[in-house]
Amino acid sequence: MLQILAATSNKHKVEEYKAAFAPLLSKMTILTADEIHGYPDIEENGTSFEENADIKAREASAYADMPAFADDSGLEVAVLNGAPGIFSARYAGDHASDAERIRKLLEEMKGKTNRRARFVCVIALAYRGNSVKTFRGEVNGTIIEEPRGNHGFGYDPVFVPDGYDKTFGELGPEIKDKISHRAKALEKIVAFIKEELDSMDDFEFE
Repeated sequence: MLQILAATSNKHKVEEYKAAFAPLLSKMTILTADEIHGYPDIEENGTSFEENADIKAREASAYADMPAFADDSGLEVAVLNGAPGIFSARYAGDHASDAERIRKLLEEMKGKTNRRARFVCVIALAYRGNSVKTFRGEVNGTIIEEPRGNHGFGYDPVFVPDGYDKTFGELGPEIKDKISHRAKALEKIVAFIKEELDSMDDFEFE
């Protein structure tokens, strides 16, 4: 059976990954960074979501000696010229909480009438330390002025996706997991891996 490493220890991301890959779990097993002994800290020094995801996936696959995928994701706010972008997780400092990051974002947007934003997720797949493919997902929406909802993580409580009147924090995983930026990127990588598992010709997993 194929083993593939999800290069993260973020429990929220792992839950989304396993839900997305559920149809393939009879043919493959997903391991996480916490299950790999001595898993290294990987420096994200890229200048884009694509670069950061690729760095993490290549280094993870090389270290664990198995196929690996990693994502880099974040929030891009139009009136802030795309910030916080690739720095979304560190927007209020390396050890800030979600609430502190949201507070900083809302302070930066105080008085702004343009509230448009988008979530971006790029998932990179690598094998034996080499890049294989990247998969990008986006969801557009609006930043509200006060957090609402207790579901999700990150900036979910202040982001209302287009077509809805509730935040990701209010919608819950049953809806978010179908429409989010990560869901869209995951749909693409799941389709790719399914095709490879069915053929096992062009992409030598084992």
